[in-house]
Amino acid sequence: MEPIDYEKKLKELEKNVRTLKKKLERSEADRQQLENASEVRENILKNVISELEESQIALKNRGDELEEALKNLKTLQMKLVESEKMSALGVMVAGIAHEINNPVNFIYANLNYAQQYFQDLLRLILLYQQYYPEPDLAIKKEIKEIDLDFLQRDLEKIFQSMNVGAERITEIVKSLRTFSRLDEAEFKAVDIHQGIDSTLVILNNRLKRAGGNIAEIKVSKNYGNLPLINCYAGHMNQVFINILVNAIDSLEEAILNAAKTDSQSIIQQPEIKIQTAVIQNNWLEIRIADNGMGMDEKVRTKLFDPFFTTKQVGKGTGLGLAISYQIIIDLHNGKLECYSEPGKGAEFVIQIPTS
Repeated sequence: MEPIDYEKKLKELEKNVRTLKKKLERSEADRQQLENASEVRENILKNVISELEESQIALKNRGDELEEALKNLKTLQMKLVESEKMSALGVMVAGIAHEINNPVNFIYANLNYAQQYFQDLLRLILLYQQYYPEPDLAIKKEIKEIDLDFLQRDLEKIFQSMNVGAERITEIVKSLRTFSRLDEAEFKAVDIHQGIDSTLVILNNRLKRAGGNIAEIKVSKNYGNLPLINCYAGHMNQVFINILVNAIDSLEEAILNAAKTDSQSIIQQPEIKIQTAVIQNNWLEIRIADNGMGMDEKVRTKLFDPFFTTKQVGKGTGLGLAISYQIIIDLHNGKLECYSEPGKGAEFVIQIPTS
């Protein structure tokens, strides 16, 4: 039996250990390299995700900015369109009032003189009748021909009606001048009732000829005892005309629909009710209600949105109520609400602080 060469075996074992150790080191290096590569990939992925999130946030912010810019542009466009329209209306109304005022003043001033001259001539005729009770035949014939007694009575009535008419025109001109204060920017104490009345004068023709002369719209006013209210007078007139025009449009639609369908609802009196009062001691409330078509909740919630309209093309811009909302909310720190149901009309409620 050969002796075992332990030294040789030991060297072989050492060699194997060294080989295994090197393999282990290479494996560890490979593992470390894989871990590093994985970490690098993970970091890259995290960076990519982070950049994507940042891009998404930036895109959203940019979208919000563009949406806000579009909203501001629409608001500006709305204000410009409505401002130009109301400014042109104010200038036109002021011009009409001025042109009417001069001849009306001339007529109104001379009516008193004409009536006085008539009374003088009448007294002269009475004196002639007193001192010459039996005039010539030709005079008797002429007196009978012109019916002198009737002429005396009727001329007095004519002068009275002419005075009433001239006074009415004078009041209309005054209302036109009040309404034409659309471009006034001054915040001052005004009579709200005067503004409402002047707006009704402007819309009088539409109230009288609603639905193509089918019916006349009745206006019922229940005015409270209001103090002078600090506000922008011209802008408040703008609110009144926008709300009243919408009420008239709704009533006209109801009138025409009833006429087309031969509905008995045409017998119902189309009406606009205006009520004013001081509430909670320091708020002015103005209620403008109509018994027209009304609206559903979907329309009511969009009523004050810019450019929203249910009217046919060419009959509405969707700006009037949106502008009115801004005037009441932004300019006067007030409230503007609408209550309505289909077939039950609509009521607009304006509330502004009295001071």
